[in-house]
Amino acid sequence: MSGSDKRKQSLYFPEDMLKEIQAEAARQDRSLSWIVQKAWKIARSEIKKYPSINDLPDG
Repeated sequence: MSGSDKRKQSLYFPEDMLKEIQAEAARQDRSLSWIVQKAWKIARSEIKKYPSINDLPDG
C-alpha cells in the first residue's frame, strides 16, 4: 500500500492499551496513528506466522 493513501478507519482498543499508546505518542511527540503504523510495521512479520482461522484443524 502506498504511503500516500490516507483512508480513515476506526479502530477500537481496550482502554488500558489505548492509554499506553497515548502515553507513548506523547513521549515521542507523535500521533496515535504514527505509533500504531510503526507498531504494525515492526510486528507484522511475527503476526504473519500465526495460522489463519482456515488453517486450524477442525475440533
